Amino acid sequence: MESTVEKIKKQSKGLRGSLLEGLNNEVTGAIKEDDTQLVKFHGMYQQDDRDKRETRAEKKLERLYSFMVRLRLPGGFLTAAQWQDLHHIAGKYSTGIIKITTRQTLQLHGILKRHAQPTHKAFNLMKVDSIAACGDVNRNVTATAHPQVSQVHEEVYRYAHHISDMLLPKTKAYYEIFVGDEKVAEKTEDDPLYQERYLPRKFKIGIAIPPLNDVDIFSNDVGLIAIVKDGELAGFNVAAGGGMGATHGNPDTYPRLASMLGYIKKEDADKVIYEIATTQRDFGNREDRKFARLKYTIDKMGVDVFKKEVEARSGVALSDPETYFFSQRTDDYGWHRNHEGKWFYTAFVENGRVLDDEKVQFKTAFLEIAASGKADFRFTCNQNIVLSNVADADKDFVGSILHKYGIIQNTEQSSVVRKGAMACVALNTCGLALAEAQRYMPAFLTKVEALLDRHDLLNEHISIRMTGCPNGCARPYMAEIGLVGTAPGHYNLMIGADVIGQRLNTLFKPNIDEQQILATLDALFLQFKNERNEAEPFGDFVHRKILNQTYA
Repeated sequence: MESTVEKIKKQSKGLRGSLLEGLNNEVTGAIKEDDTQLVKFHGMYQQDDRDKRETRAEKKLERLYSFMVRLRLPGGFLTAAQWQDLHHIAGKYSTGIIKITTRQTLQLHGILKRHAQPTHKAFNLMKVDSIAACGDVNRNVTATAHPQVSQVHEEVYRYAHHISDMLLPKTKAYYEIFVGDEKVAEKTEDDPLYQERYLPRKFKIGIAIPPLNDVDIFSNDVGLIAIVKDGELAGFNVAAGGGMGATHGNPDTYPRLASMLGYIKKEDADKVIYEIATTQRDFGNREDRKFARLKYTIDKMGVDVFKKEVEARSGVALSDPETYFFSQRTDDYGWHRNHEGKWFYTAFVENGRVLDDEKVQFKTAFLEIAASGKADFRFTCNQNIVLSNVADADKDFVGSILHKYGIIQNTEQSSVVRKGAMACVALNTCGLALAEAQRYMPAFLTKVEALLDRHDLLNEHISIRMTGCPNGCARPYMAEIGLVGTAPGHYNLMIGADVIGQRLNTLFKPNIDEQQILATLDALFLQFKNERNEAEPFGDFVHRKILNQTYA
């Protein structure tokens, strides 16, 4: 029996449902329950302020509903003019905070229902949209963010755009509902890829350019590892079946790294990517959404059978994977120059929250830089901003603004652990959150930094990631130290992933509070300091010395 969401999709008239009527209903700040599923396909989530639920309930008031809107920005890029527009849209219609996501795009929170259409119309004028940024479709395509990594960076960035366009839903519902275009016909658009069913669950694609794995390539449903030969992009190693989500108390759900399928020439990539999606469409679980991601489809079919199905559909034989090497997945902060002589400054933005506070004024600085037209804006999967394409003559100007508003100081003075950490939004807006993440992580890291300093480990690059639930939006299962919320103030402590994203961590202590977490980390740091091999990373140490003994 198909799930309720499957029925909603089939009966949605091309993702239209009753969204237009619901947005114009002034009696409530919410939309109909079925439409909360459909609106995701248009890059939106209905949320409410969970901090105010109890107070409003006591006053017999409706929950304080609002919407989060996530943009579709394949490869994570905005021009200076687009950043200016986004800044003003955020200030007019949202909380004002611009949020960089862990998938290289941007989202705004706190958009009231009456502001949903004006927000999207404003996005349309700046030539961006939020189509397929959420929902059971291919979502934002990520790509290595740093142009200094390779001369093929721009080609890979353009290919991320191409994939995004190739896998877009054919329905024009977004423009009818949110932008105001008139419906041209009653017939729902034909969509050979998604049909009327769409995919069983979300579908994520990333492209990495070795030696940098900043996109966490093996966390994706489809991971493309660029193979460069003689300075040219020759093709891709293709991996499939990655996914971070799990469900507490259900051991049949689990995070999974993508399995390597093989190598393809770049001219064959479209066909293979498309048919991986159709195979998931036709074989994926449509009865239980907990098991509907591609990772479960591949584990049910078997990697070899899945690969043969994709080869048969695409007409492309995947050969043995080419040799590649990843050396890091963190961002290179500060100034760097690419092969064209252009300058790039990577600024540390804690948890991706672009705002002004007493310490650093991100919004003011970035608006001033954008207004000058002397830099474009790139976003990383580590939730940071790269001021890009800065000419030699403009470097001092851009740098002076970054210094004036505290961005350079914040980037240089933050510890390597803090700069390598990530947290999801969690409370107060995410309906799935069981514990804090983004709001708690900065204070938690201050306490971790004190422990590291005590053991002379403050300069160690140890990845720490935190989520408010097991859904895994900040990819905690790929961190050397992962914290997954179980209840208010309690987390599962996971340890032992590697530093470059090719090994998952392991549950070490379940459902513990801050005091227990810090005590455990204190003991682990002491043992690491005293017993590590030379230059051995923390994740490799605990995997070798602690986990292998504990679970042997």
